[in-house]
Amino acid sequence: MPTPALTDQLINAIENYDDEKRFSYLLKEVITQQELWLLTDEHGCMMLNTEDEDCVPVWSNQEFAQRWATGDWKDCKATAISLSTWYSRWSLGLADDELAIVVFPIQESLTSQGIVLYPDEFEAALRKESKKQQRT
Repeated sequence: MPTPALTDQLINAIENYDDEKRFSYLLKEVITQQELWLLTDEHGCMMLNTEDEDCVPVWSNQEFAQRWATGDWKDCKATAISLSTWYSRWSLGLADDELAIVVFPIQESLTSQGIVLYPDEFEAALRKESKKQQRT
């Protein structure tokens, strides 16, 4: 079933989801679309720092990633990473670099930074969602 078009109204509604609901949305979208999105510039991918971790933020759709390309990140562009490339290179690479993943952060929110996961936890959640979708 194709994903509905992301209208401004739908984008705003999704950005108002809590961290858990955005995480669930991201998993479904990434498995359906077979890609996820991050922001990159000439130096590599954008990083965020939480209190405890250096993180790579990931989003489910280009529109959400591109909304972060302002201020310090205005020169960044939304970049798709295929799910197969994520599994084969990113999960291990992020783990080797001791980086975490922040899932679907919301820029304007001070209380909703997104769920922070280690690469193996994120990959396990993606694989679980993939199996769930194959059953339906």
